[in-house]
Order: sequence, then structure tokens, then C-alpha cells
Amino acid sequence: MFGTIMLGIIFLVLIIFIASAIVIVRPYEVGLVERLGKFYKMLSPGINFVIPIIDRVIKVDMREHVIDVPPQEVICKDNVVVVVDAVVYYRIIDAPKAIYNVGNYLQAIIKLAQTNLRSIIGEMELDQTLSGREVINAKLREELDKATDQWGVKVTRVEIQKIDPPASIQEAMAKQMKAEREKRAMILEAEGMKQSAILKAEGQKEAQIRKAEGDKIAAILRAEGQAEAIRKIVEALSTADEKYLTIQYLEKLPEMAKPGNMLIPYDAQSLASLLKTISFVYKDGGDK
Repeated sequence: MFGTIMLGIIFLVLIIFIASAIVIVRPYEVGLVERLGKFYKMLSPGINFVIPIIDRVIKVDMREHVIDVPPQEVICKDNVVVVVDAVVYYRIIDAPKAIYNVGNYLQAIIKLAQTNLRSIIGEMELDQTLSGREVINAKLREELDKATDQWGVKVTRVEIQKIDPPASIQEAMAKQMKAEREKRAMILEAEGMKQSAILKAEGQKEAQIRKAEGDKIAAILRAEGQAEAIRKIVEALSTADEKYLTIQYLEKLPEMAKPGNMLIPYDAQSLASLLKTISFVYKDGGDK
């Protein structure tokens, strides 16, 4: 009975020993093997075998991670206090350095980010700080990357989540933005009125030009019509005899006697001679 119990205990210890000798490393991990307290080798992803009790395995995640840098108050160059919150993206590129060169690389990165944020923003004025997030991100990433290189950590990206100035500054900025929007609205309205006035003036000018051209064409057409009428009258009168002219003169005499009309004394021979002269001049001018 006692021998059976001992065999069972030995069998159980053997199973535990064999299970402890098998180490499974995930694809995104590496394993650091310490043998008797000294770094021995690195384990690749998959199934690995170690010596239980003698070997100690430390698994290191090699994926990219993000650290939230706690919000902190920072004094700008113009003595304005702002609250800055940032995040840092990093990944481990050298597992032994990350484990053996620094006690806690996460805490070290956070403290280093806070220190460099105070240094970088302390050299900038408030307006530069609010509008220069990309500059702050680039400078902070560069400084962190230099310091974390000896820890086997690569800082891939730094992002400033928010920069909050004091409430009084925010209120003043809100008023300034409102004034700027009102100013732009007034400028746009003035520009619209100016453009409308210009278009209206151009329209009136174009209308006057078209009206003048229309009047000009109408006057030319009227003159041409009157000339044609005179020509026909002259042609008709030049072929008429004295008796016909006398009758026409008597018929038109009442109208010619109205105020404003020219009354031409009748002289049949002189009128006939005048009409023939007009006819000759008109025909001569038309031929030319």
C-alpha cells in the first residue's frame, strides 16, 4: 500500500516536471531564459523545452502598445498655465534591454514624457502651443526615442490629446473667435453689396449703351425713310405739270398755314424750277 502511494507521488511529480519543462511562446512574444539567475538564451515562438527549477522563463510582448500620459499642468513661456494630456505609442525591439536595462520601462516612459512636455511647452507661448501640436508631437517623440533607445524600446508615435488653457483664457478666446466671425460676416456682406452695386452699374451701363445704339439705328432708319420719301416725292413732282402743282399747293396750304410750319409763297415757275433742281441734286447724289 505504501509503495503504491509512493509510485503515485513519483508519477505526479514526474508529470509536473515534464509540464514545467514545456514552454509555449506565442507568435507576438519572445521568451528570455535565465539559468541559475543568469541570462542564458531567447526562446522563439512555438514549443520550447527548458530545465525546470534551474531555468526561469520571462515572456516579453513585442507588439505595439500605448501609454496614457496623465494630464499635468505646464507653464508656457508667457506664464499661462495649461493642462496637457498625451499618449505615447511604443514597441519593444530588444527584449533583454527592456528587462535588464531599466526597472520599469512603462513608468520610465511616462515620467520622461511628462518631463519633456514641461520642457518643450515651457519654450513656447500660448498661441504657439495651441496651434503647434504637430511640432510638440515631433519634438517629444524625438526626445523620448533618444532616451528609450538604451532600454530597447522604440517610441513610434506621440499624440497630444488636449491642451486646456485656464477658464478665463478660454472665455477670452471664445469672445475673440466670435468677434472674428462677426468681422468676416460683415466683410462678406460688404463684398456682396459691392459686387451687387458693380453688377447693377454695369447692367445700367449696358442698358444705356443698348438704348443709345437702338436710338441711333432708329434715327438712321427714320432718316433713310424720310430720304426715300423725299426722293419719291421729288420724282413725282418733277414729272408733274404746273396745274397739278397748283392744285397740290392749294390742298396743302391750310396745313402749311398752321403755327410752326413754313409757308412757301406760290410761284409755279419758281417751284417747278426748284423741284427740278432738287431732283437733279438728289439723283446726282444717289448716283455717287
